[in-house]
Amino acid sequence: MGRITILRDFIGIIKDKASQSKAALLSDPKTLSLHLALLRATTHDPFSPPDPRHLATLFASGHTSRATVSTAIEILMDRLQTTRDASVAIKCLITVHHIIKRGNFILQDQLSVYPSNGGRNYLKLSNFRDNTTLLTWELSYWVRWYALYLENLLQTSRVLGFFLSSASSSVDKNEEEEEKVSSLINCQLLKEINSLGNLIEQISGMPNSLHTNGNILVDEVLGMVGEDYLASTNEVSIRVSEFKERLSCLSVFESVELGFALKRLEDCKERLSALGQMRNVLVETVWGSISEMKDQVGNNESYGGEGRLMTMESSKNKVSESSRYGDRVLKLGDSVDFFSGRFSKLQY
Repeated sequence: MGRITILRDFIGIIKDKASQSKAALLSDPKTLSLHLALLRATTHDPFSPPDPRHLATLFASGHTSRATVSTAIEILMDRLQTTRDASVAIKCLITVHHIIKRGNFILQDQLSVYPSNGGRNYLKLSNFRDNTTLLTWELSYWVRWYALYLENLLQTSRVLGFFLSSASSSVDKNEEEEEKVSSLINCQLLKEINSLGNLIEQISGMPNSLHTNGNILVDEVLGMVGEDYLASTNEVSIRVSEFKERLSCLSVFESVELGFALKRLEDCKERLSALGQMRNVLVETVWGSISEMKDQVGNNESYGGEGRLMTMESSKNKVSESSRYGDRVLKLGDSVDFFSGRFSKLQY
């Protein structure tokens, strides 16, 4: 096994040198340094994460033209899709994650729309296998899971309207986010909490491989995903607090959907609790509020929701079309409900 590992590492070094030499001969001189930086950030070495110096070169490209940035993303995705080496694949994914978290707007934008002409899902790696060694076999599990996780992260970011856990969206944003959330209608708020639930559910399904414990690439992934987990639970907390304000105004169907979303989140808590690196005092507080809210929603469904539904149905059967039309006209003394329960009813 030791000889196989040494031989594999030697072959990996040769492949890295060959890729860099090929790039030096064939790449556009304007993007050569960028191409080489990406290749050097995603070597075959299974024990070293992407070098910050090479990532810095990639981030610097975000301040150039959109065409240059598009080329950089294309080079990265081509390397991800063509490699059969687990170390190269996971480093490509780590680089994608760094772009989501620390890249500037142009880099993030080009990543989110790639490929520009639609078609192939560049993060679809469900068939990825590297069975060269036991380590690469287990790293393959991480590659498949991590690619699906990043796809979920991009999807959630689209739903929220910003890149979750991005440095550009995490500075003094809580008050701003709370104000934005309070203006959303219920169906939009449910869509956001469901999307966050999908992401947290994906985190809870991360591999737990024995032979990758202590591997520096896996540790890098865990650190970055852990930051996302804290950011996503914070976003969930904001939306749960908003739903508490609206609980008496939810329809039966909205209460049921919210109950399912909270139940799914609670199921994730048990799986995440088994992962020691995901424990945090503030996170535990959020889980407590989710559990409390789920119980309140259950009571609301049992005692309030059905009554409201029956009242609505009986009213529809009793009134005529002309009187329904009259109900649409706002009269003096009528009350107006805002989306958020923070605002009291206004009387006209």
